[in-house]
Amino acid sequence: MALYAMGDLHLSFSVNKSMEVFGPAWSGYVERIRESLSALRPEDTLILAGDTSWGMTMEEAEADFRFLDAFPGRKLLVKGNHDYWWGTVSKMRRFFTEKGFTTLDFIHNNCAFYGEYALCGTRGWFMEEEGKPDDEKVLRREIQRLETSLKAADGRPILCFLHYPPLYMGYERPEILNLLERYAVRRCCYGHLHGYAIQRRIEGFRNGVEYSLISADYLGFAPAPLCD
Repeated sequence: MALYAMGDLHLSFSVNKSMEVFGPAWSGYVERIRESLSALRPEDTLILAGDTSWGMTMEEAEADFRFLDAFPGRKLLVKGNHDYWWGTVSKMRRFFTEKGFTTLDFIHNNCAFYGEYALCGTRGWFMEEEGKPDDEKVLRREIQRLETSLKAADGRPILCFLHYPPLYMGYERPEILNLLERYAVRRCCYGHLHGYAIQRRIEGFRNGVEYSLISADYLGFAPAPLCD
């Protein structure tokens, strides 16, 4: 049994949005994902930290979900900024049931468990969103969702998964960092950063929390092992 995490798969089996247009780092990325996920075992858990599919609706994303569901192990999805297909958890779970998908579920206003650990998370918030209409409202909602997820850990050691980085060279989101520290999160994994932006990532320990970038192109399209 092992726990893995990776974000930003940007699958697009039903829409014409291949990430290969962004250069050599994305060359053959779908086959590289296929090869790495084929090594999963039924007892493993994989966290997918946002931007899983380019589909605009659940129907457009269905082929991407079917691709993921075919691999062994449990996959837990966190919302990303490009997951436009995302709806209510009840509707998404109903869609998965209707389509016969059995290995996919969500971390959203809740947490899941892996051994002794609680797996928590939400999309988060980032500087590129600031100044947009209702940004304060959405930020408050994301903070509330994160705290709801952290509270659901019920005293277990916490691993947290965000799509947006809560800190970045020259930038930080103090409201989120304070929550992670207050709930004594052991490790926070985040995605979203690609290309040149990867150079501005912040990893390692800060105030007791370990931070790790897990965007797929940074990982070479092989999920990061977190624990056995």
